[in-house]
Amino acid sequence: MKDMPITKAICESARDFHRRGWMLGTAGNLSALDEDGYMWITASGKSKGRLTEMDLLKLDVKTSEVITRNQEKNKPSAETEIHQVIYQIFPEANACFHVHSVDACIATSKHATETHLVLPNLEMIKGFDIWEQSPNVTLPIFKNHLDVSKIAKDIKKQFTQLQPDITALMIKDHGVTVWGNSVEQAYNRIEILEFIMNFMARKDSI
Repeated sequence: MKDMPITKAICESARDFHRRGWMLGTAGNLSALDEDGYMWITASGKSKGRLTEMDLLKLDVKTSEVITRNQEKNKPSAETEIHQVIYQIFPEANACFHVHSVDACIATSKHATETHLVLPNLEMIKGFDIWEQSPNVTLPIFKNHLDVSKIAKDIKKQFTQLQPDITALMIKDHGVTVWGNSVEQAYNRIEILEFIMNFMARKDSI
């Protein structure tokens, strides 16, 4: 994945996440920045299990202008604004992945407050560059709105004032969003966070 073109890496990631049950139907959206700073993002309403490079669009991050549309009917993901906010607030971010998993919804339903989820001290948390002994790490929780632009505004308002502990957030009853300095890092961090969500979802029954 490291040496792949980002469009191919996005498609590979989407198909893998679909196989794991994290992007069923047409759910979820993935994006990454190219070397010129343009954002490639999955088109709305596309099956992630059969995603191809023809199902991606190239946008100007700041203006939302479509630079490349591989198929005439392609429209940017409904959650494009969330990706834009992440890239604007975190200059080091070059990839942003959003998936929908049962475990994340169960874990937050069981253990989260309205604003955050305290993550357990598992070894896997090191994958987010947390190297403290028994760290106190929280995952920010945002209310789910039908109007996605409101979610994006909530994220921008909170993260402009207070940086999160890790490069991730959760939209309640919806799914996690993770970002990284590359497609590879975002991919790895989705895996790590979903491992933690799986642990927390099963915690009471262990």
